[in-house]
Amino acid sequence: MGLVLADDVLGRGIQQVQREIDDVFDALLPVPDDTRAPLVEAMRYAAIGGGKRIRPLLLITIAEMFGASRHAATRAGCALEAIHVYSLIHDDLPCMDDDDMRHGKPTLHKVYDEATAVLAGDCLHVLAFEILASTEVSGDPFIRAELVHALATASGHNGMAGGQVMDMAADDQDFDLHDVTRLQQLKTGALLGAAVEMGAILGKVPEEGRAHLRNYARDIGLAFQIADDLLDEEGDEEKAGKALRKDADQGKATFVSLMGADKAREQARALSEQAIGHLSQHAKEADLLRALARFIVERDQ
Repeated sequence: MGLVLADDVLGRGIQQVQREIDDVFDALLPVPDDTRAPLVEAMRYAAIGGGKRIRPLLLITIAEMFGASRHAATRAGCALEAIHVYSLIHDDLPCMDDDDMRHGKPTLHKVYDEATAVLAGDCLHVLAFEILASTEVSGDPFIRAELVHALATASGHNGMAGGQVMDMAADDQDFDLHDVTRLQQLKTGALLGAAVEMGAILGKVPEEGRAHLRNYARDIGLAFQIADDLLDEEGDEEKAGKALRKDADQGKATFVSLMGADKAREQARALSEQAIGHLSQHAKEADLLRALARFIVERDQ
């Protein structure tokens, strides 16, 4: 499949998932007619109309590859995205990365206040597991439990939150390439891995049949972060919709600072092709995953 066709397939896939995830968040977050209204409005501000929805796209694509319903996969994808959005809200706070812009608009604590931002993030975190506990995701309680376990594991100290702590510690420590790789496997890679794992769970893929999917997720996760580091170093803030070059200003170790831009770019492309190689047992049904692996290293935002 050529890159033009890949871009077309991926573009349609992203747009459809963006609409579907926004629709689910809209339905799940009606604004109450009482003093909780600002909290729910803040949740909606952060959750609706932002981001490329790469994680739900991964989950839904893999779930459908193995025969799961799109409705169930979209609900599970919304749970995953709720975790991602909560992490961004908290990551932007002054006590963390202290960012003013996200997805081309002011960060949540700038529009509301810090306390509301903390609570909005907390509520989205809880909403994720409320969604996964619902029979709309699956009538099988064992599948629901496995989904909850996969997302919880990827979100906590052995996953995304642990990676965030390592990232904060990087300001004061000399991290080498091994340290940065481990950090990013947790901070960025864990939720991408959860997307693949949850899609396979919904598709009832047995443990022994998931290795190639996990390898795909591992490789695109590292490629994604290397591309992010390149964008932070070389990108356009207007296109990115957020502040760039903060890592360099803070003297923080990144793939680019440790490898150099050219070698980092080469490594990202090698990881992308390696990820595509893990899909060799699949035919056209995995074309969107192949397109995504290419897009991750070629994107400009």
